[in-house]
Amino acid sequence: MNSRNKGAAGEREVAGILRGYGYKARRGQQYSGANGDADVVGLPGIHIEVKRREKLNIYDAIDQSKRDRKSDELPAVFHRKNHCEWLVTMPLEDWIKIYREWEAGYGLCKDQQENS
Repeated sequence: MNSRNKGAAGEREVAGILRGYGYKARRGQQYSGANGDADVVGLPGIHIEVKRREKLNIYDAIDQSKRDRKSDELPAVFHRKNHCEWLVTMPLEDWIKIYREWEAGYGLCKDQQENS
């Protein structure tokens, strides 16, 4: 399989996984074909670059995601090697933003459970 086909297959795979979680995800360039689109769209606020490579320079991939994202999007690289699980890599500062949002919501749920 050539690298272009492998990349497209990886994008379809990630989009399918995200749809399995209930998101309306699809390949970003399948309709517009414009450069700068995310590889997969459907997670609001996240610019997704997909990489299916045995050897990946993750810093180059993150830089690409940072360059191509819209100003209100967080950059993220979804990546995996053959026969390995999907991983998501993003800058720590952006991950903390997401974690704090989750923590704030989790804290509300935890408080409600304790008061029940």
